[in-house]
Amino acid sequence: MTLFLKLFLAHIIGDFFLQPAKWVKEKEKKKLRSPKLYFHVLIHIAVTALLIWDITLWFIPLIIGVSHFIIDAIKLSIQKKKTKRLLFFIDQLCHIVVISICYFMVSKEASTIEIVVTEDTVLLITCLLFLTIPVSIIMKTIFLKWNISELTKSNESLEDAGKYIGILERILVFIFIVLGHWEAVGFLITAKSVFRFGDLRESKDRQLTEYILIGTLISFGIAIITGVLYNLIV
Repeated sequence: MTLFLKLFLAHIIGDFFLQPAKWVKEKEKKKLRSPKLYFHVLIHIAVTALLIWDITLWFIPLIIGVSHFIIDAIKLSIQKKKTKRLLFFIDQLCHIVVISICYFMVSKEASTIEIVVTEDTVLLITCLLFLTIPVSIIMKTIFLKWNISELTKSNESLEDAGKYIGILERILVFIFIVLGHWEAVGFLITAKSVFRFGDLRESKDRQLTEYILIGTLISFGIAIITGVLYNLIV
């Protein structure tokens, strides 16, 4: 299981933390002619190799890299504005399938070097990282269906404030669930609802209200599911 977690962690780091937004835009514009696509693949190979840290499994980073290039190349080639959201989730699913295949290929004879981190530590780090930028991108992709900028254009707020608030609330929910304090999760939801109530009452905008409600439920829902799964695994 440790190998799978390391491969999944490498994917999260390579796809969400070491891939700037401008790289994504350039890849969508230039497609296979974009150098950033090839840099992105090399980063995945390097991060995977570093996390595995086992010379006998040298072929795993290569499989991850080649498959990542093929999946991304196909997505970029057929992607259109209307299909961008759907292809994002299909793309991520395909990467996870490849990671699973790699794990089952070597699971019986895998002998990755356990340096400092244990399986539980890798799982904890993976969950925490997943709840930050990856979930923010997932939620942003979900909301591509609606023109959110039109709903929020008259609302003055700090740049990226919503994203950071979402990240902090998901991490707090995860920590509370891991520690078994479900009442704290309820308190957090109540506190956010109180702060949001004033904004919703002043806006008198049903669409904005629905957007905030959907975003809050998705954010808390993902954090709760992640926390429950973590507790079940450990």
